[in-house]
Amino acid sequence: MGRGKVELRKIENKINRQVTFSKRRGGLVKKAHEISVLCDAEVALIVFSQKGKIFEYSSDSCMEQILERYERYSYAERRLLANNSESRVQENWSLEYTKLKARIDLLQRNHKHYMGEDLDSMSLKDLQNLEQQLDSALKLIRSRKNQLMHESISELQKKERAILEENNMLTKKIKEKDKIVEQQGEWHQQTNQVSTSTSFLLQPHQCLNMGGNYQDEAAEARRNNELDLNLDSLYPLFNMNKHL
Repeated sequence: MGRGKVELRKIENKINRQVTFSKRRGGLVKKAHEISVLCDAEVALIVFSQKGKIFEYSSDSCMEQILERYERYSYAERRLLANNSESRVQENWSLEYTKLKARIDLLQRNHKHYMGEDLDSMSLKDLQNLEQQLDSALKLIRSRKNQLMHESISELQKKERAILEENNMLTKKIKEKDKIVEQQGEWHQQTNQVSTSTSFLLQPHQCLNMGGNYQDEAAEARRNNELDLNLDSLYPLFNMNKHL
């Protein structure tokens, strides 16, 4: 009866792990030696323990020669893989370039057809398809143009309404200001009239100088005569009664 499959996992016990490492390392070196002898192969074995101690084994050739050979092989293999990758990339770019060039040629040819050029090579069916495409494009262009025109007209109408409202507001403010100015003018006029009347009533009267000279008395007599004349012109009836 064969043994069942044993699950490989880390040995937790340090002593058992060290014992197992020593046994398995010896068996691994033995197997490497057997392969090198039986198969005439160059074998190099390098093992690092958990503590960093190195254990190595090499066949008849020395370890440095085997490692150098390994480096040359690895470098050559990497170069080959890189060259293959570059070749695949170049092939992909070449294929992509061919596709793009064909697409550009098609677009340029269609552009010439839309412009009415190079139509000799087109058949009747191709010309009919081109005409349908142009009709559809014209319908879309006209629809978009009409939409833009309606939007522009609506915007201008909104601006017109806003300007009219602003003009009405300014006109109202001007009328109110004119009314206020007119009221202020009337008030100033009334104030001036009142001030004139008050200043006339408040003018200082000349007083008689009792100790004055003859010229002052003569001037006073003339003023009295002028006052009598004014009274006579204003009250003729009174003067007539006076003479009677």
